[in-house]
Amino acid sequence: MFRFLAAVFALLLSGLPVVAASLEQMAGQMIIVGFEGASADADGVEAVAEELREGRLGGVMYLKKNVTDLPMVREMNALFRAATPDLPPFITLDQEGGAVERLTGEVGFSEIPNAASIAARKTPQEAEDIYRAMADGIAAEGFSVNFGPVADLNLNPDNQVIARFGRAFSADPETVIAYDAAFIRAHHAAGLITALKHFPGHGSSTADSHEGFVDITQTWTPEELEPYRALIGEGLADMVMIGHLYHADYADDDGETPSSLSPRWIDGILRDELGFDGVVISDDLEMGAIRDHFTLEETVIKAVRAGMDVLLFSNTAKYRPGLSQEILDILLAEAAADPDFARRIEQSYARIVALKARVK
Repeated sequence: MFRFLAAVFALLLSGLPVVAASLEQMAGQMIIVGFEGASADADGVEAVAEELREGRLGGVMYLKKNVTDLPMVREMNALFRAATPDLPPFITLDQEGGAVERLTGEVGFSEIPNAASIAARKTPQEAEDIYRAMADGIAAEGFSVNFGPVADLNLNPDNQVIARFGRAFSADPETVIAYDAAFIRAHHAAGLITALKHFPGHGSSTADSHEGFVDITQTWTPEELEPYRALIGEGLADMVMIGHLYHADYADDDGETPSSLSPRWIDGILRDELGFDGVVISDDLEMGAIRDHFTLEETVIKAVRAGMDVLLFSNTAKYRPGLSQEILDILLAEAAADPDFARRIEQSYARIVALKARVK
């Protein structure tokens, strides 16, 4: 209750709305989706802009397919921002550098090396200068959220999703903390929000959660929490992105609950042990690790009950124009049946609006 009241007080100071017109609008803020189209007049772009305008959506997620021309990106982002000027949308992308980027040299954006290369060749201060230039470019295109930095430790050199692409700065927690902090400070200077990922740690895994079930029970170690502990303690964590990682000790003995649907990880470790009271966002909830094991209804309800504030759906597994409405309907039906679930939505809304007060 103290955290909720603190969030409401922050909203009062920000001048943004403390109370949405309806529970529907509160729940809508919890949804970020991918979309079809690469220009402001594309049907898919206009559709999500209308959802933003009506308060049924909290933000959008860019993929490479949405970026064919930087001026058109700016036009789309101007449309998204104009749709909801009183409560700015989360306009998000993955722009880490290296292989993981949505803005590329092909469309005229200056690319940078991956995290491993930067840590090997540059000091944290030099890295901050590199990330500041990148963040300034991202902000200039109208984005508000970059899903980074990677807080994973490079513990498994054969890792398919982290080590393979040089996405982690190091296997050493202190090194990761220093470079993560440089990344975050650079983005904050540009007016952008960041997201530490992939909690509780993807660097020791032996599989890729994009493709299916990832069991970290035998590989994960508590030191993988150290970057989160330090950066939360320094007040540098805006969002924390939860990965789809299964650990038997945190899965309610069901043999399938990943960290993104686990109250033991989110409410227990992240919030209670590490003291994070900000916005918790899922990794893409259409990855194989989720869609192969849970229905859409199970995914949405379990995630919110576990402590998730923002539900991220790329809408790529099987594109559906009405996906965000399906998610919203599930949230509202469960809230109508369970007052505790409705309170979860209210708490998430308070955290989200407090963070959006920082969007420039």
